[in-house]
Amino acid sequence: MSLEITGKIIKILPEQRGQGKNGEWVKQEFVIETMDQYPKKACFSAWGDKTANIKQLLQGDEVTVSFNIESREYNERWYTDLRAWKIVKGTQNASDQNINDMPPINENDIPPEGEGEDLPF
Repeated sequence: MSLEITGKIIKILPEQRGQGKNGEWVKQEFVIETMDQYPKKACFSAWGDKTANIKQLLQGDEVTVSFNIESREYNERWYTDLRAWKIVKGTQNASDQNINDMPPINENDIPPEGEGEDLPF
């Protein structure tokens, strides 16, 4: 499952490093706040080389985050992680992209106005 959210960065947490059975790992978390009528906050984590994207961001930047949701159980408690796999500075609105993709209107595409043309109602 892949999701996308846009918001403003309100906090960038320190980078965390450790050693696991598969070698060294690096993780960094950041918190964004949506710009809805009722703003929501969400904490995302970036792992490995994705942490380099966070270093280019500042608190207050508007970002679009593509992420996956992962949950795991530990001692009969469930923990959910929002793992960012793509972070884009600025907003990427699908409707804005569609407007730019539309071809320009040609005058030949517009039908001529008919004289005395009455509507059936």
